[in-house]
Amino acid sequence: MIHRLAGAAIRAVIVAFIVAAPALVLPGVGAEVAQMIALIGLVAAILTFVEYVSVFPSLIEFRAAPPLNRMRAGLLAMLLLMSALVVRDALLPSLPTGAASGVATAIGRLVDFPFSPVRLAVLVLPEGAPREVVILVRAVAGAAYVIAMGGVLVFAVYVRLLGWPIRRQAFNVWTNLPMFDPTTGGDVLYRLKRDAHFNLALGFLLPFLLPAAAKSAAAFGIALPYGAPLALVWTVSIWAFLPASLMMRGIALLRVADLIEEKRRRAYAQSEHLSPA
Repeated sequence: MIHRLAGAAIRAVIVAFIVAAPALVLPGVGAEVAQMIALIGLVAAILTFVEYVSVFPSLIEFRAAPPLNRMRAGLLAMLLLMSALVVRDALLPSLPTGAASGVATAIGRLVDFPFSPVRLAVLVLPEGAPREVVILVRAVAGAAYVIAMGGVLVFAVYVRLLGWPIRRQAFNVWTNLPMFDPTTGGDVLYRLKRDAHFNLALGFLLPFLLPAAAKSAAAFGIALPYGAPLALVWTVSIWAFLPASLMMRGIALLRVADLIEEKRRRAYAQSEHLSPA
């Protein structure tokens, strides 16, 4: 009980810090914005604590299958921190932020080619946007997209080489997939693979679809607040994190489906071996 309380408390503090990190890095954050960020961080911390202190799962998937959720949290933290450092360098240059901005600018130029997600993110900017803003958005979007796809690749390699999620303990479907009911909707294996393929496809398409949706919204007068540094950091980070998180979930579901299929195969082979000739 004490171990579970301590683990839930540590996770809650980490989540609150991740939410507050961009506001702590960026200069000139107003008091009202800081209060709103503090409230959001507090709510996120409470939800995380309640979820992890409970014996029975409710919303968070793969709660007992580390390190997937840790990798997701770490990926979001990296995206927010990198984006905040690059934006801070545009407002208040310094040596550490200059290094981060130089790397992000180089990455942005490298991945800014026709029909790339970064090019689409830059095209969301209104016509006549200052060149400095275009370069900044390209750098932030490029670095965020590369970091996000790198996180997906790391998780895929981890699953492939290190045998996630059964390397240390057995995998419990009910604990790790609380919203998935294996007793309804047909064959479990088919449903897991269908959901996995849907998550992978949606994760691949979202970096292209979200800029298109933002451009369409701008035609109706709903423009993204690129002029606000904190809003830019969160917008680009979510644009990169959400597809990566969906792709990681798809990879995880495919792995669970493979485990179930392998277990079925062994069970069928054993039953045939024991059946009378």
